Amino acid sequence: MQYANNILETIGNTPLVKLNKITSDVKAVVLAKVESFNPGNSVKDRMALKMIEDAEADGRLKPGGTIVEGTSGNTGMGLALAAIVKGYKLICVSTDKQSKEKFDVLRAVGAEVIVCPTDVAPDDPRSYYSTSKRIGQETPNAWYVNQYDNPSNALAHYEQTGPEIWEQTAGKITHFVVGVGTGGTISGVAKYLKERNPAIKIWGIDTYGSVFKKYHETGIFDENEIYPYITEGIGEDILPENVDFSLIDHFEKVTDKDAAVYTRRLAKEEGIFAGNSCGAAVKGLLQLKNNFNENDVVVVLLHDSGSRYIGKMYNDEWMKEQNFF
Repeated sequence: MQYANNILETIGNTPLVKLNKITSDVKAVVLAKVESFNPGNSVKDRMALKMIEDAEADGRLKPGGTIVEGTSGNTGMGLALAAIVKGYKLICVSTDKQSKEKFDVLRAVGAEVIVCPTDVAPDDPRSYYSTSKRIGQETPNAWYVNQYDNPSNALAHYEQTGPEIWEQTAGKITHFVVGVGTGGTISGVAKYLKERNPAIKIWGIDTYGSVFKKYHETGIFDENEIYPYITEGIGEDILPENVDFSLIDHFEKVTDKDAAVYTRRLAKEEGIFAGNSCGAAVKGLLQLKNNFNENDVVVVLLHDSGSRYIGKMYNDEWMKEQNFF
């Protein structure tokens, strides 16, 4: 008989799928790493489990403890699956810009969800960074995950996602394109791939309202770059320790409108029901298409599932309200 002992054993080994219509004018072969095949429907399952296992190993997370984390939703889902299997409580702190579906799903799998305002500074006591850290300190037998600065985040992708991509492309990959939020995925995958072939280009997708692109190019953390944006899951108003800028060759910014439109195009043209940051990643790749030739193999990571965005990008009325049609 072939079966997994629990749902956590199904994490990883996600498929690589060739994009055809949406990339018809791109000279390279474009392959999508479809992370919604993970049990929690996102790439974050990988690092959520790794962070928990490492915290268990060194005693930061004790039996029957409470896991506390600030999350835009997907990391929370990965943590929730592990908490269920391993017997922990989970408190997720998020922001009011995230889709309602994300909160509904987290509550459905037993997490307590606390929602904070988006439009406040990171060091404001009301921010989800400050709130999650405070709850972690105040709650008995709690462990604050801190995915932004937790090295197990990037390590999960160095140990899993990077090797998978290398093996699935038979080492022929020339470019890796991915949205950047905590920085774990891009940095972990980049470290592995560049160790195998230093010529591989690593391109991070950023959003307007985020500090990454300017900081990468100038070394300046410019607070004037920070303003509210709609795109979920990528961009930051802080510099997470997991973002290894030395491994990233270029950042490309994509507008909120383009991210939303291309999210829907992925579903209608490729049959890939993907999330908001996936549309941004594909549009960013298309903005850079003149850099590719016929011999290139480009892998774009699609972070999560469209099921998290039914009330937003996949809702006609919402799209009209945002003037995205």
